[in-house]
Amino acid sequence: MNIREAPEELAFHRFGIGQPVRRTEDPRLVKGQGRFTDDIDLPGQVYAAIVRSRHAHGVIRDIDVAPAFEQPGMLGAYTGKDLARAGFGTLTCLIGFKNRDGTEMRKPPRPALPTDKVRFVGDPVAFVVADTPTRARDAAEAVLVTIDPLPAVIDLQDAVRPDAPQLYDEAPGNVALDYHYGDPAKVVAAFAKAAHLTRVRMVNSRLVVNAMEPRAAIGLYDAETQSWTLYSGSQGVMGLRARLATDILKVAPEKVRVLSGNVGGSFGMKGGVYPEYVCLLHAARELGRPVKWTNDRFDSFLSDHHGRDSEFVGELALDAKGRFLAVRLTGLANMGGYLGAMSPLSQTLNIVKNATSVYRTPEMEVSTRCVFTNTTVVGPYRGAGRPEANYFMERLIDVAAAETGIDRLALRRRNHVRPSEMPRLVASGMTYDSGNFGLMLDRAVEAADYKGFKERKRQSRKRGMLRGLGVGSYLEVTSPPNKELAAIRFEADDTVTILTGTFDQGQGHHTAFAQVLSDRLGIPFERIRIVQGDSSELAGGSGTGGSRSIMASGTAILEAAAQVVERGRVLASAVLEAAPSDIEFDAGRFLIAGTDRGIDVLELAAKVRAGLAVVEDGPQSLDVSHLTDPIASAFPNGCHIAEVEIDPQTGTVEVVKYSCVNDFGTIVNPLLVEGQLHGGIIQGIGQVIFERTAYDADGQLLTASFMDYALPRASVVPTIHFESHPVPARSNPLGAKGCGEAGCAGALTAVANAIVDALAHLGIRHLDLPATPERVWRAIEQAQTEIA
Repeated sequence: MNIREAPEELAFHRFGIGQPVRRTEDPRLVKGQGRFTDDIDLPGQVYAAIVRSRHAHGVIRDIDVAPAFEQPGMLGAYTGKDLARAGFGTLTCLIGFKNRDGTEMRKPPRPALPTDKVRFVGDPVAFVVADTPTRARDAAEAVLVTIDPLPAVIDLQDAVRPDAPQLYDEAPGNVALDYHYGDPAKVVAAFAKAAHLTRVRMVNSRLVVNAMEPRAAIGLYDAETQSWTLYSGSQGVMGLRARLATDILKVAPEKVRVLSGNVGGSFGMKGGVYPEYVCLLHAARELGRPVKWTNDRFDSFLSDHHGRDSEFVGELALDAKGRFLAVRLTGLANMGGYLGAMSPLSQTLNIVKNATSVYRTPEMEVSTRCVFTNTTVVGPYRGAGRPEANYFMERLIDVAAAETGIDRLALRRRNHVRPSEMPRLVASGMTYDSGNFGLMLDRAVEAADYKGFKERKRQSRKRGMLRGLGVGSYLEVTSPPNKELAAIRFEADDTVTILTGTFDQGQGHHTAFAQVLSDRLGIPFERIRIVQGDSSELAGGSGTGGSRSIMASGTAILEAAAQVVERGRVLASAVLEAAPSDIEFDAGRFLIAGTDRGIDVLELAAKVRAGLAVVEDGPQSLDVSHLTDPIASAFPNGCHIAEVEIDPQTGTVEVVKYSCVNDFGTIVNPLLVEGQLHGGIIQGIGQVIFERTAYDADGQLLTASFMDYALPRASVVPTIHFESHPVPARSNPLGAKGCGEAGCAGALTAVANAIVDALAHLGIRHLDLPATPERVWRAIEQAQTEIA
């Protein structure tokens, strides 16, 4: 049946679960009608500018703000001493791991503005407020900051040397956390009986997040109620409110309101409290006026959390038949100059959870030292350890295949966890509940025309190009179990509002969540609205991150919808004059069983508002507010296959063919899923080929603008062939598995493996990221010299 010819009573199915509904927010955004933080201007608003350290490491001797007051329009200037006198708390690392020896990890406190030392170029040391943005910047330039420089340590390996400069007295050796997982004796025994051992040193390069919308915020203070308001982009207003209230302001959460409008990308970076937010709230109270700040792109390069940045040695033990016995990962992870809220998680527990991927690997050991350096803070970035862990495993498999002579596809198939083995407890401690990993690989091989690769490689060679094909299977463990809110509110204008604690930074929540509710309650899609960006309207919520949103909010909406139906049975029984047990619900209508007498859910809500159906001791409305029990992790997985061409004369790499097959469980909106996957794949390609973050020996960021830092452009993105083979998750009632970060996990490995495959005939077994033209060209030249 043509969708346009569907009868009206089936219209809501066009917008239900599984339908490719276009994003409802897009028309407004493409017309420039979005409301981002910098679009907001409040009455009496003034402007802040941040004074940042120009040294990577040094002792603060003096900060003289007096010259700033000689500038026109100046209203205030503040330092860390002012914030300390105001009683503000410090920015908090929320991770509570123990060291290998059982002691607590080291968490040096981070005030919003330091008073002792600076620890990276861009470290905020003071801020000024003026009546215009330009005057605020001029005044900030006038502040005199005297810093006695100290030796800086930039490189991870250098940071752990005995003679390295120390960032903190309480973190000897610059080690914040010496993390360990696994049974060393069992791993050693597995390696001892192995027929073959593969060992690869792998660098997971540092990335600048570069969200489309720079960070911005507005702080307000109400002296009468002694309450605070922060406008800022976020990944969840409830989490940001909790951290501001509890850690920084030391007040009850009800005294803090956080408002987030449209957010132009975050990828993990906008999830926590930043020093600038504390500064704005302090100035707002001091001046009695709203204070606004917007980052420029240069300062974003310096002050936004960076991503990735680790070095690991991976070791894989195989028996004589190529079956995996154990994997061991030992590495260093860069924290930058301070611990971020979630910084240690990505390269520790998330490596553990994801490293065994889709394979039967009986034993695993992960050892990570989380290290301080005089660089920008490193925090979560799309996938937050999941792409890295899959990358480590898939690189080890490709190298092992080359070393043993076992076909790379056969080696993978030989070690897949099979559907018949699920549920399966794996070495990470996770229990895989669903999936068909072998089928993902087989279908990806078919979609990529694997058999035709030899001919395509021959054609490339005729043109003087090197062609390689890379396989990247992946499995991600999504966000750990936590609760989520869904409130359903029937409005007077016959619309329905969903209130949820997740938050949209471009994922399309408004569309997907409305589809779930429309599917379950039969409410017309166009009548559903979403509220998720105002902490004063929410009763809870865990925010967006870890590919959790559709699982968490989808589950919460389903459970809340079930409560609406139960309330509706009681209320409809009064209207229809029947017993509640005789009331059925189907396709948006409450019906007396066995008859055609019924009432639509929206009509019932209207009657309830008019007081016509309220019964004593019964529900007073259809409205519900529901907080779920913790929702378990899920395991999205799949296989990506990339082909690259390399110009050996220049080292330039081009991704020329890309295919992927993915298992995201139940897919609410395939159009949104494919879009999410495209975004992740492009970010993966960016990390492998283009994005290089470089510091000099003094800690100056050399790639601090788009003149020096290369992002992938539309012209380098290949056509992406996308297929889906969903195996519904058993861990949530929707059956969803999450998709937001999977593209990075697949692309990082598939493209990196393809590059090495193209160079394999030269004896090259591995190439560190990023594979820039210079690095690839040098590897080719060196290999050819050695061959000669």
